[in-house]
Amino acid sequence: MAGAAAAQVVNVLDDPAQSPAQTRRDLAAAQAQASQARARAENLERGAQQASAAADKAAREAAALAARIQEAEAQIVADEARIRIIEQQRKDLRAELAQRQKPLVELTGALQRLSRRPPLVALLRPGSLADSVHTRALLESMLPQVQRRTAALRSELARARALQEQAKVAEAALHGEIAALGTRRRDLGAMESRQRQAAREANGGASREAERALALGEKARDLGGLLDGLEQAAALRDRLAALPGPVLRPASGWTAGGQMAQEAAYAPSPSPTPTALPDFLLPVTGRLISGFGDASRGTAARGITLSVRPQAQAVAPSAGRIAFAGPFAGYGQIIIIDHPGGFTSLITGLDRISAQVGDNVVAGSPLGAAGGGQPQITLELRRDGKPVNPLDQLRR
Repeated sequence: MAGAAAAQVVNVLDDPAQSPAQTRRDLAAAQAQASQARARAENLERGAQQASAAADKAAREAAALAARIQEAEAQIVADEARIRIIEQQRKDLRAELAQRQKPLVELTGALQRLSRRPPLVALLRPGSLADSVHTRALLESMLPQVQRRTAALRSELARARALQEQAKVAEAALHGEIAALGTRRRDLGAMESRQRQAAREANGGASREAERALALGEKARDLGGLLDGLEQAAALRDRLAALPGPVLRPASGWTAGGQMAQEAAYAPSPSPTPTALPDFLLPVTGRLISGFGDASRGTAARGITLSVRPQAQAVAPSAGRIAFAGPFAGYGQIIIIDHPGGFTSLITGLDRISAQVGDNVVAGSPLGAAGGGQPQITLELRRDGKPVNPLDQLRR
């Protein structure tokens, strides 16, 4: 799946000792991720144009803009990797030119000294005319060798100039992507501000639900306890939502005792339970530094951790409903999303969150952003209360 490549993208400038081969792999992975984000943005933009409901249209527009931000972030990583590759090539070329130039400079200097011998010396010194003839013959015999060496050198110098031009193009592209990233972040911030204002005006019940979620977070001793409590609340909410509503009385089929003989025909049929999350994607772009089940502080990791760029955009890994959004001790700002089929995702390590409890999100909806420095974002995924590997969802 395309999402598997997303986990391989690396912030290449964080590791000055990185090998050229690894940098090339990072470049390929970043280009793949930028392409995936661009395709996702285009699909969301088309979906927003076709959406009839205002809420669905707004959600898809915000998700499309978040995808454009992640596209720019991945393209910046690719530009940085490209610049690093070019700089390494220029460094290698400078060393090669130094090795080639040294003997050639010595040879050229000797030949120049021979060629500058004044003709008068040949007249004043016996035998000097023969020496001059010998010197000229020597020069003519060595000239083809000098030409071959200088031709190779001129080719390398032309390559050096081409690399310099490539570096300028890559740096210009990098500056352009940085500017585009800033513009898209401002646009998303303005859109989120408008959506929050509209949500406050339309729904006062969401604030009460958010207060209950925060109260549960304060009581929970750890993330496991918080997840358990939220999953129990979600299960209760789902059971209440699944209760049948009022059933219209049919024209016939009633018994003398007033009981409906065809009651079973009006019972709602259960919906199939999904075994996978549709359109699943990683919430951030970055380097996978800890996988599911890896040893961490003496215990197996229940999720995956990615090292990301400063202020990296975070998005919803799949469609669902925000069950918790706020700070939790030791984990920064966290977000918990209830997904269909008993799935729950937990995203920790955020510095800023833009989603609110009760929000219905689509895959790719903006959730917030990482902090500065060298931030790390962790994603945990549970199904019916049991941890599952998020990367398995990418391979489906």
